[in-house]
Amino acid sequence: MKHKDRMNVAELTRELVKIDSTNPGEQEGKIGEYITWLLRDTGAEVTAMEVFPGRYNLRMRLPGQENTPQLVYICHMDTVVIGDGWTADPLGGELQNDRIYGRGACDMKGGMACAISAFKYIADKQAALRHPFALIFTVDEEENMKGAEAAVEAGWVDRESWVLDTEPTNGEIQAAHKGRLWLEIVAEGITAHASTPWKGADAVAAMAEVTASLRKQVSACPVHGYLGPSTVTFGQIQGGYRPYVVPDRCRMWVDMRLAPPIDRKAAVSMAEKAMERAEKEVPGVRVSYKVTGDRPYIEMEEQSVLLKTLREVCSEKTGASAKVTAFPGYTDTAVIAGMTGCPNCMSYGPGSLEMAHKPDEYVPCADLLRCEGVLKALAEKILL
Repeated sequence: MKHKDRMNVAELTRELVKIDSTNPGEQEGKIGEYITWLLRDTGAEVTAMEVFPGRYNLRMRLPGQENTPQLVYICHMDTVVIGDGWTADPLGGELQNDRIYGRGACDMKGGMACAISAFKYIADKQAALRHPFALIFTVDEEENMKGAEAAVEAGWVDRESWVLDTEPTNGEIQAAHKGRLWLEIVAEGITAHASTPWKGADAVAAMAEVTASLRKQVSACPVHGYLGPSTVTFGQIQGGYRPYVVPDRCRMWVDMRLAPPIDRKAAVSMAEKAMERAEKEVPGVRVSYKVTGDRPYIEMEEQSVLLKTLREVCSEKTGASAKVTAFPGYTDTAVIAGMTGCPNCMSYGPGSLEMAHKPDEYVPCADLLRCEGVLKALAEKILL
């Protein structure tokens, strides 16, 4: 691995991709050490916070003349597992046809390289900043987002902060998120021989009723103007143990993505209605559930100062207006907005989310240069 003090943003992206930070897997230790080394001469206050044993969030912070608001660029250090189907070296950082390939290239080591470059750019000016400038690196974004939660709980970000993550947004500013509700549903029936099914209660049949009812209810929900429809996915199901036995147990994991006005209460009500229907349709079965994940939807704040400034900078640096849309998944900034009520949380980064988590993931070098220029100009406009 190169250890050069001065790398352009493409070279830095390649070096970051070469560091395995898969979650689960190698996780964030080595990349955290590299980032700390890379930013050692910026004069920033460096804070490490243990979130899990041996797994640390990092914060680099330059002080400002005013304590608030602070500008925060936030990046997650972990990537999803490498997986199969690659033709490029997933940890090679290969440069082909003006694209950098590798696990995490767009999600989000390219964006991380842009944020690091912008932070170093501001630090090198050795000027008095109007506001603090923080660069935060989190753990666990690809699993349960405990790193972002810990950053809020530690006071690293608050309601007054201006927070930008550098997830891949394909040139768009993404300033809203659907909510996310995860349910684990269990149907418990009565076992019997398949030749006398009336002596049992089929838990799988009951779960099929839950699935059909919940899907129908969600499909009938209102479609939000920019967040689109609420959706439901039945990601995993387990039930039965022999084809000739009435199954007495079935377990299913459900992912609901919620757009206004459908919130947690409304989604849980739909699930409970589906379970009541299943118990009625398949007598003898009892269905229960527990919530295993809950994130609120985040609506766009049209009056956001950060959004207004970012739009201006994008137009100035790229010569075109940036489209403002919703992020299709959930990000660290969505966690921060949901926990603090901060109206200045959004995403802008290089690459396309369509390439994230896939074999032969890549980020275009042109996107890196565009994003680097915008992040530098945004920080300069706000801080200097």
